[in-house]
Amino acid sequence: KQVSGGDDEIQQLQKALLDYLDENTEIDASLVFSRKFYVAQWFRDTTMETEKAIKSQKDEDSSEGTHHAKDVETTGQIMHRAESRKKFLRSIIKTAPSQFSTLKMNSDTVDYEDACLIVRYLASMRPFAQSFDIYLTQ
Repeated sequence: KQVSGGDDEIQQLQKALLDYLDENTEIDASLVFSRKFYVAQWFRDTTMETEKAIKSQKDEDSSEGTHHAKDVETTGQIMHRAESRKKFLRSIIKTAPSQFSTLKMNSDTVDYEDACLIVRYLASMRPFAQSFDIYLTQ
């Protein structure tokens, strides 16, 4: 319900959703798959974002040389953010199931409605959801 702004916001929401899925794996075994799917999808998204940043930098380097310093700075920021996201996801992957209970004590519990809201918000950040209006108009 209370999340600080910035890139850390996405990680906090992801962690809250993963904690919710982990808490309820005893009720529904399919949540184990869902948890692994989300981690893999977020890791893939981060990798794709990084590749797009590198490609756009190369395309702009060949076309324009004047904005080069500004583009390198923003690409560097994207690369740094991607590495921090990957580090976060790797730490989630490496966490043993027995350690989840200690992690849950440090985080606020999320109920079903909050988990649905988090999923909707994170899904709205995906490229397909952001370009859905374009698909409809076409």
